[in-house]
Amino acid sequence: MILSDFDLMSVINGKRLVITPFDQELVRENGIDLRLDNEVGRHPKHGDDFVMDPTVEEHRAKSYEVFKNQDEIIIHPHEQILLSTNEEISVPNDLMGFVELRSTWARHGLSMPPTIIDAGFSGNVTLEVINHSPYKIKLKPMQRFAHIIFAKTSSQVANAYSGQYKGQRGVRIPKLLK
Repeated sequence: MILSDFDLMSVINGKRLVITPFDQELVRENGIDLRLDNEVGRHPKHGDDFVMDPTVEEHRAKSYEVFKNQDEIIIHPHEQILLSTNEEISVPNDLMGFVELRSTWARHGLSMPPTIIDAGFSGNVTLEVINHSPYKIKLKPMQRFAHIIFAKTSSQVANAYSGQYKGQRGVRIPKLLK
């Protein structure tokens, strides 16, 4: 069952779903808009012979450079970056979320793979964004960028999320694959 705006306000007012900072203007018909933070993760320049092996810590550590306190973020054509939500969320053990790009940004040529927020997750949400357009696109912190739809699980999960990304703040680079 997808939560309506009425359901969302009920779980927020009951402090079961925590969104910080919370602004009631972000609550939509059946979800919550998320705004951009001021950080961006970018791929550094590597030579043409570099092959990323996500199972090698040295490669993973060099996969992104994170830049903080950005007044604006320019995404170049065909560039893939990491962004973070301004809002931190804390999801109870009987809800989960689907995070998608707001359609206006998609119409400008951006895409974002769907992100699943597991029951029990807490922290900022890291967003993977690709610019498919032939031009640069400017983003600014605090712009509404993503939308999260919450669904109720059929029962409370037995094993709430406790992975490496729990409690993340800001942009978090990918974990090492084993």
